[in-house]
This record gives sequence, structure tokens and C-alpha cells, in this order.
Amino acid sequence: MTEADIAEFLVNTPSFFERHAEVLAAVTIASPHGQRAVSLHERQAEMLRDKIKGLEHRVMDMVRHGGENAAIAHKMHQWARDLAAVRDPAALPQVVEQGMRALFDVPQVALRVWGTAPAYAGAAFTEGVSEDVRSFASSLTMPFCGPNLGFEATAWLPDAQQAQSLALLPLREGAIDSAEQPAFGLLVLGSHDPQRFDATMGTDFLARMAELASSALSRLR
Repeated sequence: MTEADIAEFLVNTPSFFERHAEVLAAVTIASPHGQRAVSLHERQAEMLRDKIKGLEHRVMDMVRHGGENAAIAHKMHQWARDLAAVRDPAALPQVVEQGMRALFDVPQVALRVWGTAPAYAGAAFTEGVSEDVRSFASSLTMPFCGPNLGFEATAWLPDAQQAQSLALLPLREGAIDSAEQPAFGLLVLGSHDPQRFDATMGTDFLARMAELASSALSRLR
């Protein structure tokens, strides 16, 4: 008879412990918290306590993340209100950038829009956009997050050499993942912290930010 046979017998015959309750009290095993021997009951209790501690840590993480998400949602609401309150469309790019810096603590922000109405031709937010950048922006159907790999659009940042991580947000009509809609702008976020915009981070909030900015900046078209 093997250990597997014994384990299978005990699992399939729970009445064994009812008939031989003294066995549970008599069995002792080594404690993981020292060299002493403990009863099976004590070992089960220790395992439950460890499991409860692990669950408590998970609950604390969920509460912390929930608080952080609520704070971001509040800032997004305030940012959306600021964008909606702008009367002069030409002021929108500046309001978008200021909101990113002030509300979301992004050190470096740059924005470019193309295909604008003739009234905005020559504005600073329309300059320095090549066909490659336009094609690249249109190819994005979600925010790009990762290290500064020398993208052409990085040159728009005030101090591109200090940007260790980037988030690139395409601006287009409708949802950010509407691949059939070409991008009409690109929002570049830069940080000196290499982990600020990590390739593994969630991008749901960034996607919503891109859509809010797109909706407001479409007034320039």
C-alpha cells in the first residue's frame, strides 16, 4: 500500500475519523514556525491563520487600489469639466496639457493635432508632425506604455532626454480602438521614472483620457 492509497482511502472514507477520533489527537507533526511538534489540530489551525493573513493582505490591497481608482476617477471628472468649460477651441490643447500636469502629476506633456480647420493653421499644436507620426498614431488602437525608445513624437516634449518612460495616446473620433478611424492627433506623456509608464500596466484610465481629449479636441477640426 502506498501513501497515495492511504490518502485516497481517508478522503473517500471520512467516517474513519468518526470511528477513530483519538487518531486526530494523537498525530503530531513538525510546526513550520519552529522545531516543536504540534498536533494535527494545531497544524490545521496554523494553516488557517496563515491563509486568513494572506486574505487580509489581499483585501487591504483591494481597498488601496479601490481608493486610488476612485481618486483618479474624481480627477478625470474634474478634467472633463475643465475641458467642457473651454469656450475658445484654440485654448483646448493648453487645457489638456495643463490638466495632465496638474491633476495627474505627469512631468512632461506634449500634444499635436492635424487636419485642423484653416483658422488654426500655424498654431504651435499643429507643427512638427510628419507623415510617419500620423501613420504611427493611426496604428495605435490602445495607449502605448513603455520605455523611451526614441519615437519621433518624443521630440515634442520639453526635455525629451529626461523622459525614461512614455505613454502615447492616439486621438481619434469615437472609441480609441476604432481602427477604421484614422487618428487626428497624438498625446505624449513622459516621466523621468522608468516605472511610471510600464509596459505591463493597465491602460483603461489612459484609454478613457484619450477619448475625453479626443472628444474635446475634435472642435479644432
